[in-house]
Amino acid sequence: MDNNIENKAKNEKKERFRRLATYRTNEVLRRLKVLGNCANRSAYDYTEEDINKIFSEIERKVREVKAKFHFPKIKEFKL
Repeated sequence: MDNNIENKAKNEKKERFRRLATYRTNEVLRRLKVLGNCANRSAYDYTEEDINKIFSEIERKVREVKAKFHFPKIKEFKL
């Protein structure tokens, strides 16, 4: 009986993750597409340095978030 409850809880957590991760990933992709609209040179003026700053920061944040999935925070030592 306990195993059934644990499996149900695990499945609910997995489903909640899939639902939220799908929604949030699609939101990020949608916002990146909107950012891409800024590439229109007839509407905007920007430099190579501007572009590099934008994408360096995006890439840094992607690495940071990805690391959270692979290397969760180490909890503090407690007795």
